[in-house]
Amino acid sequence: RSGEMAKLTQLIDNEVFRAYATYATIVLLKMMLMSLITAYFRMSRKAFVNPEDTASFGKGESAKKYLRTDPSVERVRRGHLNDLENIVPFLGIGLLYALSGPELSTALLHFRIFTGARIAHTFAYLIPLPQPARGLSWAVAYAVTISMAYKVLKTALYL
Repeated sequence: RSGEMAKLTQLIDNEVFRAYATYATIVLLKMMLMSLITAYFRMSRKAFVNPEDTASFGKGESAKKYLRTDPSVERVRRGHLNDLENIVPFLGIGLLYALSGPELSTALLHFRIFTGARIAHTFAYLIPLPQPARGLSWAVAYAVTISMAYKVLKTALYL
């Protein structure tokens, strides 16, 4: 076991891995924030999908009016779903990329651009900003993930 711990310590000492861990944490916290924003919009718009969530607003028929969809809640939910579709692949591919031995400056560029694009995407979704703001921010982050995947495949090609 002590040999395993030494390897983990070496990984934490790796600057590229630390950069990955930093930006992965930022985008995960951003994604978690989307859950809180969804809850805020549900509460402020009184728009729920589960009957038990309406209990504090009445019982029976009086509570049923709160079982509904709301455009603002749905917009936040779509932004959150888009995070899931894009941040999860970044986490896996970004980890493999960090372990593939890239230059720190190149890795930081990838991680920072991805993180900035996903934050911009959230603002574009929530404000909402006119297109192509949301589409461009999505495309930039997606391209960064593809770039990292290409580097991983190029480095460790076992196809």
